[in-house]
Amino acid sequence: DGMNVLFIVVDDLRPVLGCYGDKLVKSPNIDQLASQSIVFSNAYAQQAVCAPSRVSFLTGRRPDTTRLYDFYSYWRVHAGNYSTMPQYFKENGYVTLSVGKVFHPGVSSNYSDDYPYSWSIPPFHPSTEKYENDETCRGKDGKLYANLVCPVDVTEMPSGTLPDIQSTEEAIRLLNVMKTSKQKFFLAVGYHKPHIPLRYPQEFLKLYPLENITLAPDPWVPEKLPSVAYNPWTDIRQRDDVKALNVSFPYGPLPGDFQRQIRQSYYAAVSYLDMQVGLLLNALDDAGLSNSTIVVFTADHGWSLGEHGEWAKYSNFDVATRVPLMFYVPGMTTPSLSQGERIFPYLDPFSHVLGLVPQGQSKKVVELVSLFSTLAELAGLQVPPACPETSFHVALCSEGASIVRYFNASEEKAEEEKDGCDDTYGCFNEESVAFSQYPRPADTPQWNSDKPKLKDIRIMGYSMRTVDYRCTVWVRFYPNNFSANFEDVHAGELYMVETDPNQDYNIYNNISHGVFFKKILG
Repeated sequence: DGMNVLFIVVDDLRPVLGCYGDKLVKSPNIDQLASQSIVFSNAYAQQAVCAPSRVSFLTGRRPDTTRLYDFYSYWRVHAGNYSTMPQYFKENGYVTLSVGKVFHPGVSSNYSDDYPYSWSIPPFHPSTEKYENDETCRGKDGKLYANLVCPVDVTEMPSGTLPDIQSTEEAIRLLNVMKTSKQKFFLAVGYHKPHIPLRYPQEFLKLYPLENITLAPDPWVPEKLPSVAYNPWTDIRQRDDVKALNVSFPYGPLPGDFQRQIRQSYYAAVSYLDMQVGLLLNALDDAGLSNSTIVVFTADHGWSLGEHGEWAKYSNFDVATRVPLMFYVPGMTTPSLSQGERIFPYLDPFSHVLGLVPQGQSKKVVELVSLFSTLAELAGLQVPPACPETSFHVALCSEGASIVRYFNASEEKAEEEKDGCDDTYGCFNEESVAFSQYPRPADTPQWNSDKPKLKDIRIMGYSMRTVDYRCTVWVRFYPNNFSANFEDVHAGELYMVETDPNQDYNIYNNISHGVFFKKILG
């Protein structure tokens, strides 16, 4: 009880990390954190796009309750005056601090990152963030472009730095301020990479020779994929290097060698991120705070790297909705430290290949909407009550139950035995379901399919992921009153995890759907 919280959230990071079994990536610092943490291997975002996902997990409400499916409304005005996770910690005596991209900036957080409700002092944004989409990528011709693939010489960048480097420096400064204070803190640090553009220090390319980079295992559009489910990756098409390829809309495909370059740069950006996380955790050690600080590491959603012929997020597939999620809780996930013992020494991604394994791993299917309740419980605060069926008028409640009960791996085995069940479709383990959703403007891919504005949404894909399958129904949606008509099904998808882990063979039309419907409606 009475622990500080360091909450690290990464933009667009799918679990390509050593601690999640990725053999190619170099992520020694995040793996070291995992080796002291409980790691959830089946964690999912509620919508695979930045603002809706972040507002959902920061308020503990699902997108149908925040009513944010795009970027253009502020929940306190548009849906209900919901308390946020940092606000709750602040009201319970914590100093709450935000560095980098925590809330999505702009309308969806009232142009203030929800300050002063959520934060004790105005949030910090790196000064070089404004150059992210500028022409800072040197092409083969020596000219500068706004590219997707953008390794850079940091010394040539504006102010000689990059946004995530600045965020790490500010977070370390705040840790050093807080170590002398008697007050508990909740410090949220939001990293930009590997969000596009894939702009990172060029030396990280050395870790990933192009000859070691493969294409996605399934780089084609699946034969039975409903067209409504496809996301046409319009954002990457707007980058200079992709534009120059003149790829057809909506299905492409991108040339194979360029696909490998994107994958190479995504990995390089992850190693650059790993370095930032390593420096931050090393500073937590330096400040003598590792024994009294809960560390959470997660992402707002994943990112397709060519699977199903898709790039970016904007879909209901696992590659877009699945995220890394780990919790380091001193004395709970690890024994308490003796005074001065180091737990997070900085590891250089260029020389450390440790192969550390997670301290504990849970295969339970969990959702980011549970973060609020979980962190409240871990910090010894009263857990927010479960929301009633409609909760627009309720300021403090959560639609995601705490997952602390899954932290002890041996209990999980006992629970699984209790759940024993033979009837494939007739039996659901209540807890282990994750819901995600994605809006579309039409049944076929349009220029605004990836990010339709609220007024243009006509179809909502409601998706349910269990340990055994992912089932999605695309139903008629009415934006004027935020309602879905489950009688009007435009398309469906069903993928069995065991036989089709990459979700390439849609068998929705092969089975009877009644029981899935009941579950999604329930």
